[in-house]
Amino acid sequence: MAITKESKQEIIGSFQQVDQDTGSPQVQIAILTARINDLANHFKTHAKDHASRRGLLMMVSKRASLLKYLRNRDRKTYLDVIQRLGLRK
Repeated sequence: MAITKESKQEIIGSFQQVDQDTGSPQVQIAILTARINDLANHFKTHAKDHASRRGLLMMVSKRASLLKYLRNRDRKTYLDVIQRLGLRK
């Protein structure tokens, strides 16, 4: 159910700015998006799992605030991140 260590390292590698960068907003948004997508698939088979649904809502909220921060801080990077992750319309 959770993302594997290898997939997390792959995500970090594709979104990091410099070596050893694991905490930048871009990396955090990408990891949260992977976890959100994983949980969305989980709910297709476990519709009544309300405890996990609460966790999903918290992750979506955290990702939204990170996106808002990135949008206000660096518009070009924000547009690049949402385009690479397939977010927004």
